[in-house]
This record gives sequence, structure tokens and C-alpha cells, in this order.
Amino acid sequence: MPIPALPDVAICEQARLSRDARFDGLFFTAVSSTGIYCRPTCPAPAPKPRNVRYYANAAAAESAGYRPCLRCRPELSPADGAWRRGDDTIARALKLIDQGLLAEQPLAALAARVHVGERQLRRLFVERLGAPPTGVHGTRRLLFAKQLLTETTLPITGIALAAGFGSLRRFNTTFREAYRMAPRELRRRPRPADGDVLALRLAYRPPYDFAAMLDFLRGRALPGVEVVDATHYLRVIGDADAPGWLRVGAWPRGDGEEGHALKLEVHGCPPARLLGLVERVRRMFDLDADPRAINDTLSRDPRLRALVRKRPGLRLPSGWEGFEIALRAVIGQQVSVAAARTLTTRLAERFGTPLPDAFAARGLAHFFPAPERLVDADLAGIGLTAARAATIRTIAQAVVDGRVDFRAERTLDEIVERWTALPGIGPWTAQYIALRALGHPDAFPAEDLVLQKHAVGDGGRLTSRQLLVHAEPWRPWRGYAVIQLWRDAALAPRPATTQSRPRKPTARRSAA
Repeated sequence: MPIPALPDVAICEQARLSRDARFDGLFFTAVSSTGIYCRPTCPAPAPKPRNVRYYANAAAAESAGYRPCLRCRPELSPADGAWRRGDDTIARALKLIDQGLLAEQPLAALAARVHVGERQLRRLFVERLGAPPTGVHGTRRLLFAKQLLTETTLPITGIALAAGFGSLRRFNTTFREAYRMAPRELRRRPRPADGDVLALRLAYRPPYDFAAMLDFLRGRALPGVEVVDATHYLRVIGDADAPGWLRVGAWPRGDGEEGHALKLEVHGCPPARLLGLVERVRRMFDLDADPRAINDTLSRDPRLRALVRKRPGLRLPSGWEGFEIALRAVIGQQVSVAAARTLTTRLAERFGTPLPDAFAARGLAHFFPAPERLVDADLAGIGLTAARAATIRTIAQAVVDGRVDFRAERTLDEIVERWTALPGIGPWTAQYIALRALGHPDAFPAEDLVLQKHAVGDGGRLTSRQLLVHAEPWRPWRGYAVIQLWRDAALAPRPATTQSRPRKPTARRSAA
């Protein structure tokens, strides 16, 4: 996927003056007379044009010596998803930085993970992002600390850990050097406490169809592991030694804060894991997507143009845990969505670790089973065919062995190649895993029956080969075309054919 440059200056200027939320996170406005950088939606009076500088991201603005605005709070801005999506070297490196790799390992380790030299990676970041990888990492953790200081009652020691600092002294020094204030100065006003539940605001770039996202997740929710109603998503997190839960809903209106955000509530997450949890939620709910760029590409196709106009805010719903999604994909081969949910629920109930009784009040009963629990599991009596049961055990062993994984730096071709090397995994299943376990924006299960029947919309049906050719202009956003077509089929007045059912399998994909 080609990496986009900073929007044209004229576009930035117009978006800044109109405070257009669609450009939030796509660029930042720095003011030379104040030394402050802002989001394009900042409500402060517009500065004089001669004092304005534009930067593609917060790290570039901070590398140039600017401090984040305390009013519009750049830490709440959605990330530029185009930089973090697809198979470009920078996109894969940014995903690893988002996962906290540079908090524990040197730059050389990051370069090795994306198969380039350290000097080359640093040069690519400076040329395209305006800041080296370490600068991007530093800005990311300082802005997260700033959000925690402003929105939560976490002790400053816990915030230092959450932001990836090994010591409170180092955190205080770095924060003061970057922002010219001590961390405690952001806590002059007391913050309301809500027991032991931490609440954070997660911004997105409009439009965002949260109701459709919940509808998709609700149809696949596993009772006891997750609960999805008309307004919230809730699931268990952590492990048996330290269980917790998270809940995601729309940010409430009428409290004096800006819209375009989801509310994340977390209970039982250690501070050191909090940033990683936030990044996983952002990926799961696709909060960093740029619908303007995606819809512009898909609208070139007449069929998709009508769908995009009808539902411009559809996002790519990922899953919380890759192994869970991979098993769901195998169980869902050639059965309905409802049947796959029933079978996967039985698997989770039998082999998942039970939760303490206190979780029952929220509808949570157990964890989804870890791969180690299923390597030699007796899956008889669940309703699975012998072939499906064997494939589940194969996947569990392959995950334990490291033959397959859910690493962020994998390209789409690498993902498909690794997964299709396993018995019982064909292209449809591998692409579904890339789409929903990893949120790959170009994943495309061309063997899917619904896609073949609805891609053109003329009542005919394409073969998988024809569909691949037809979908070529949809790159690099074919995954979003999948979601649009699935959604349209699900809402069609006639009974919809099973979404996740591939065509009659050939010998090569006999279990896919």
C-alpha cells in the first residue's frame, strides 16, 4: 500500500478553518508564535496564517519543538490509519511500535522484524513521517500518559508504568523536558473517580457506524466470554490469575466534550498492560480508519458506490484474540453464522477456564480456551465433524509451535502462505483470519459465496477467479468491500445465504 503524504496545504488550510473532523489525525497544525501544535478541530481562535505550520503527525510536530495543545488535546486524535495499514515497511513497523516493541527492545530489533537495515528504517521514517522511530515511540507514550493524567485517577507511578517508563524519575524528567511542565500540573483539578473502573475516550474519524459494528459482533458473540447488546460490547480480559473485563460504548453526549469517540471502561488491567489493551481495542473497532480515503477508492465501482453512499461509516470489525478468531473461521466453514456461534460456544464452555463468581453479574463465565488446552483435547460431543476437530487440534499445536501466529508485521501473502500450509486450511479460511484476526484492510476471501453472488449485483454469480479480477480496483481496501457486501446481503429483504460459507470445496481446500 503506498504511503500518503501530508494533505495539500490548501486542503489543510480549509480543514483547519472549518474544523473538519474528517481530517482529525491526518495532519496537525503548529503555531510558531506559541510553540503549540493542535488538531484541525481545535476550538481555539484561528492563528494568523503566517504563523501556521502543518505536520503529518504528532511526532513530527514534537520533533520540531512544538508542545501539544491543552485545549484540543492531540492525544485524543485518531491515528492516521493509512500509515498503519497494509504491507508497506513503515506500516508494519508502526504496528509493532503501537504494540510496544521499542519499549523493551532496541531499534535494531524493530528493523530486523520488518527485514530492513536500521539506518534504512530510520531514513524512511524521517523522510515520510518527519521523525525517527524512537521519536514516534516517545511521542506515543507521552501523549498516552497525558491522557491518563487528564482523564483518570491512576497514581502517577502507575501512569509512568502504563506509558512504558521504567522509573518515575525518568518519566518526570522526560515529561518536563517535552511539555515544559511537571505531570502533576495536569491534575490541578480533581478528577471524578468511578470505583476501580478506568474510563478512557477513544476518538475516531467520522463517519462511524457504531450500531452496525455492534450488530456484526453481536451475531458472533460467544456467551460467557463476551456480551453484546444494542449499546455496548463487553468481554473478559486478562488471565486466570488476574481476570478483568472491558466494555466499549459510545461516548455520552451532553457532557461538554466533543463527539466522535467511543468510551472504553476497563476493570482489572495492570497499568503496564494498559497501552497494549487500548491499541487492541482501537484495532478491534477500527478506530484509526480514514473513511474518506477508503470510500473514494471503493466508489469507483458502481455497485460499491451505492453501498458506500448508503453506509459510509462501516468499519472492519476485528476480533479481540487471534486464536479465537482462527477457530471461529474453521468452525464456520460451510455452516451458518448462527451454527458456528453455537459450536464455538460449546467449545469455550467445555475447555475455557472458569471465572470467579463475581463476573456472573456481567454475563461472563469463562475465558476462551488457550491453544495449549486444545492440542490434545477430546472434542467429541460438541457437534464438530471429525475433520473440523482435527483441524482445531492442528491449529492449536501450530500456534504453540510458532508455525502460525498473529504477528503484526506479517504481510498478507505471508499470512496466507503460513496458514494454508496447515492441513484443513484453505484460502478462504486464511483470508478470513487475515481480515478478522489481524484487521488487514486488503484481505479478500474470494471463495466466499455471498461475495460471489453480490459483488456485481445483477443476480449472477462470479467464480473466485472472476471475483479476484473484478475486485482488483478495490485495492488496497478490499476488506472494506467485503464488509459492505456482507452487510448489504445481511439486510436484504430475502433470506440471506450464509455469509461465511465458501463454494463447494475442491480437493485442495477440502476442509475450508
